Amino acid sequence: MKLGFELFFAARYLRARRRQAVIGLVTAISILGIAAGVAALIVALAITNGMRRDVQDRLLGSSAQIDLLRADAKGIRDWQPLVERLGRLPHVVADAPGLYEQVLVARGPRDGGALLKGILPDAEDRISHLEKTATPVGAFARLSPESATPDAAADAAPLPPIILGSDLAETIGASVGDSVMVISPQGELTPLGIVPKYVRFQLVGIAHSGFYQYDSGMGYIRLSDAQRLFDEPDLITVIDFRVDDIYAADRIARSVEQAAGAGFQATSWMEENHELFRALALQRVVTFLILGLIVLVAALNILIALTMMVMEKTRDIAILMSFGVEPAQVRRIFLLQGLLISLIGTGLGLVLGYLGAWAGGHYHFIHLSASLYNLDTLPFAPRASDGVLVAAVSVGVALVATLYPSSAAARILPAEALRYE
Repeated sequence: MKLGFELFFAARYLRARRRQAVIGLVTAISILGIAAGVAALIVALAITNGMRRDVQDRLLGSSAQIDLLRADAKGIRDWQPLVERLGRLPHVVADAPGLYEQVLVARGPRDGGALLKGILPDAEDRISHLEKTATPVGAFARLSPESATPDAAADAAPLPPIILGSDLAETIGASVGDSVMVISPQGELTPLGIVPKYVRFQLVGIAHSGFYQYDSGMGYIRLSDAQRLFDEPDLITVIDFRVDDIYAADRIARSVEQAAGAGFQATSWMEENHELFRALALQRVVTFLILGLIVLVAALNILIALTMMVMEKTRDIAILMSFGVEPAQVRRIFLLQGLLISLIGTGLGLVLGYLGAWAGGHYHFIHLSASLYNLDTLPFAPRASDGVLVAAVSVGVALVATLYPSSAAARILPAEALRYE
């Protein structure tokens, strides 16, 4: 279908000077409204995408993709053969043993609760990216079984090394090189009852993942030191796994659980953080609906502008129809005019939205409270598919708004319109 004639008049009506300047003002407001709504949607969706991406990346960078534990929470004994056997399962890329325990970490009068994890650094580095988050560089290598604290006094046993999350270290006022006291509730039995165990460690590194849950409450020590601290020789509480497909972690976790045998329970990163990612998905939908109202309001402005245009151009429409222009062609003139308005506004909004999202992601000028949002900067991750979706919705809503005025224009009777001319 050739639309040259209709498109010519639609563009001419859009550009022409009008006796009623208010129509031009309403048209400009319509374009700006659509542009603002589209830009806001692009930026908002980029933020929700960035939040999901950063939360997922930092979770997977700071923790395993699959955890295997004893269902009775009694820990895993004789774990070396089990680790070797499960490490050969299909889709398992790496595994690492770990021993978790809740402790209190103190330096002087300041203290904070911590989830202490005993690790084998070489194995841990294969399932997470903790090494990249620690300062100074190579801090996790100090947790190797053969390493020692080089600056310890020659005539005294060196303090065992420990690495704390950045927020936890700040809470207790500790910096690299300081000694900290670790207080374990799994203490020693005395005639007076169970007395907590106090062990002094040297802080050899500070980990900053950017994820508040880990930075404010995690500590890492050697696996052997953890077993001595908790009086649990040759015991671990978890075997962590890294797999070749993070989105198939649920299915792989079931195969790991079956291979481990009765009494074991495996959970994937998706199961452990299901509610978090569900909340992020709901936030995306709510954001789209709320900001989409801006586009809806702009579409109503298009309806008003075209209705006023039809009223102003009644005489011109009657003359065109008296020369043989069909009502369907008149309808298409105003449909195309509304389409032009929506395309201009949508195109302008896409440019502004993607520029804003790029600037926010490049310069990181919006900072967050990590204790509230688990992230220290506002992330942006614009996607082309979001632009297609937003543009389709914007143009579609605008076209719906043109149906009434274009139909009204097509129903004009030339004889009635020109009777008093």
